[in-house]
Amino acid sequence: MSTHFNPRTWFSGLAVAVIVCAFVFSSPFAGAAEPDALEAKALSGDIFAQHNLGLLYSEGRSVPQNFEAAARWFRLAARQGYPYSQYELGNLYETGQGVARDRRAAIQWFKKSAEQGYSTAQYQLGVHYYNGQGVPQDYKEAVRWFRMAAEQGLVSARYNLGLMYESGDGVKQDLAMAAKWYRLAAGQGHAAAQ
Repeated sequence: MSTHFNPRTWFSGLAVAVIVCAFVFSSPFAGAAEPDALEAKALSGDIFAQHNLGLLYSEGRSVPQNFEAAARWFRLAARQGYPYSQYELGNLYETGQGVARDRRAAIQWFKKSAEQGYSTAQYQLGVHYYNGQGVPQDYKEAVRWFRMAAEQGLVSARYNLGLMYESGDGVKQDLAMAAKWYRLAAGQGHAAAQ
């Protein structure tokens, strides 16, 4: 059985990962047994176990918080193409937790995740391009990434896309489009969009 990321089986694997996380995070018996069982699977190359161990270590659930261990487990899954681990590893490089702070590496991992359709990574790239953080400032690229995330329903991306249409940054100013994205964000409870 291949442990490389396969988009065709991604959703079934994601369901398993969600169930494992729900069990580990909510179990009254959450302790040494669950991380040990996950580690055995992770060491055999299971990307979902690797990702979940990264989460446990980054959040300090059932194990002492350890960002170096989190980075190690996220990196193993990220190198196999798992978009959520790529994003989490990007965050660690962005903040310098568990790894040396490196915005260029953060952008590379965010981009790998975003290119696979992970909306939060797409949003992060939009923010970085908008602010010129780790990449040259480029409003058109910011719009491109915000749009991808907004079309998947990410509320912050919808709001930011509205702002960009209102101001004309990276797109032709279009108040009707701005209103559309603000309405969508407001419908999801975004306070500033209401």
